[in-house]
Amino acid sequence: MNLCNKTSSVLLAAGLLVGCSGPTTLYQWDNFQPVLYQYYQQDEIGPEEQVAALEENIEQARARGTRVPPGLHAHLGLLYANTGREEEALNQFATEKALFPESAPFMDFLLKQGKERSQ
Repeated sequence: MNLCNKTSSVLLAAGLLVGCSGPTTLYQWDNFQPVLYQYYQQDEIGPEEQVAALEENIEQARARGTRVPPGLHAHLGLLYANTGREEEALNQFATEKALFPESAPFMDFLLKQGKERSQ
């Protein structure tokens, strides 16, 4: 009986420690949500600073071997388009489409619009 109690206590303690390790996320969010918020606020940081923050987010994700969240490349493409960097915008839209196939209809629309503007 005493061995059963000790075993149960050890298993309970191990279960609690595993449960306290914290959640792991599928994507490397870093600056994406604050930058997206700032984009809609349009009061503190400009598009170039937002581009730099998102590019940094992509580099950190690569360094850690994690994925960027859905929408990050699309938003970066939007920022590139707003700052006159059309070719980079189209590249980001294509990257978003490749990484997240569910975004294909919208990314195809943006790619088509971008190509029409550049002609």
